[in-house]
Formats: sequence, structure tokens, C-alpha cells
Amino acid sequence: MTPLIDVSLVLVVMLLIATPLAFESSIAVRKARTSAKAAEKKKVEERIELYVVSEDSVKVNRQLVARSELTRTLQPLLATNASRIVVINCSDGVSHGSFVDVLDQAKISGAAEIAVIGK
Repeated sequence: MTPLIDVSLVLVVMLLIATPLAFESSIAVRKARTSAKAAEKKKVEERIELYVVSEDSVKVNRQLVARSELTRTLQPLLATNASRIVVINCSDGVSHGSFVDVLDQAKISGAAEIAVIGK
């Protein structure tokens, strides 16, 4: 019969190995590595700005668009944009699901990079 301390130590080691795997997120987040001066040098015109106003409306470069029309609006803009950078901001009353749906639509439309602006 195996001593109880050996079994306990094996369980502790297994717990230590399995714990970090449980806390990994499925969404990869990469923090910006550029300085503020370098960010100012980039042209504002190169990026497409999205602002999720409500559950069913989004502002695309300050123009109000229905969320159902977002993909059709973004595809021509991203096709003519060299950098294909999309910057997304959200109002406080919008649900997380709607915000993630806008993220998905931006990626499907052809965005190369998506930046999320937080408060």
C-alpha cells in the first residue's frame, strides 16, 4: 500500500500543473508596444473607427449605420484602405455579446488588425 503522503504530493503536483491551463483565455490580447509619439505619427485617415452606439446601430467613421449593414459598409472601406486597421469603441449600455459580434463582423469584413479602445 502506498503511503498517504506520496498520494497527496502527486495530487498537489497535478493540481499545480492543471491550474494555469484552466485560466487561459481563448481571446488573445496583445498590448501596444509603440510610444505615444510613434502613435501620433500614424495617419488618422489610415484607420477605420467604429463606435457601437446601441444594440442595433454602429458609427463607422462618425456615420451612423445599422448593425445589419455593417459588413456591407466595412468591406469597401477595408478594400481601399492600405493598413486595414479598425479601431472599436463602445458605449456603456451595449451588451458584451453585441460588442463581440461587431468585432467578428470587422474581422470577417477583412480587418488586418483590430484595436479596442477602453475607458
